[in-house]
Amino acid sequence: MAVRGIRGATTVEADNPEQILAATQELLRGILDRNEIGDFDDVVSAVFTTTPDLTSTFPAEAARALGMRHVPLLCASEIAVPGAMPRCVRVLLHVETARRPQEIVHVYLRDAKRLRPDVTSAQ
Repeated sequence: MAVRGIRGATTVEADNPEQILAATQELLRGILDRNEIGDFDDVVSAVFTTTPDLTSTFPAEAARALGMRHVPLLCASEIAVPGAMPRCVRVLLHVETARRPQEIVHVYLRDAKRLRPDVTSAQ
């Protein structure tokens, strides 16, 4: 098994804890399902970022609520690039998997689909 990184992103309508947590759970479920990760023991760690306009909660709380209580989780703020997509939550999930890099499914939901049109994703 190798450790691979899986990217994903989603957006919310407002800086609201309920919206952020629900969108983050939807994103994580999509990544886990589409990459056939059924056991959190295969998740090595996760790094979450939010755009500077999202400050009402930590997206990692959504992962803990899903059961990732023993997975190292980190939240950070994206740099404030002028014109960047607003109200965006991103994740880089590190997992142990037998999949080759080209078999990894990166997941971009909602407005975040526009971030990586070059990536074949389970959008």
